Amino acid sequence: MKKSTFVSMVLGTIGGILFALGMCMALITEWNAFKPGVIMGVIGLLVLLIMVIVWRKMEHKAPIRVSGKTIGAFLIGIAGALLLGVGMCLTMVWSNMLAGILVGIVGIVILLCLIPFIKGLK
Repeated sequence: MKKSTFVSMVLGTIGGILFALGMCMALITEWNAFKPGVIMGVIGLLVLLIMVIVWRKMEHKAPIRVSGKTIGAFLIGIAGALLLGVGMCLTMVWSNMLAGILVGIVGIVILLCLIPFIKGLK
């Protein structure tokens, strides 16, 4: 395993766990931890951003250029992840199984649309 792969795996795991725990803290009202959840989620996002920057530097890749396509990909990814998360909350927290499954499937389909959007169809 290359050093860059290992570093990105460790940072990605830490950032993903912090982000997921922060979102759970913010969205599950029984925990009464909205503000700490938002803070932990932002810390997780920062760790994930650092992971991308470190990995690209270790692989000697050029920095990411901000373009309309890049912004569109980020917005599609955010929308898909939010819909998937809302579907999970509808199912597990608010006991609305049918709506949660439908919203979650829509989120998964939107996330799957990222592949042809980024890579293109050949």
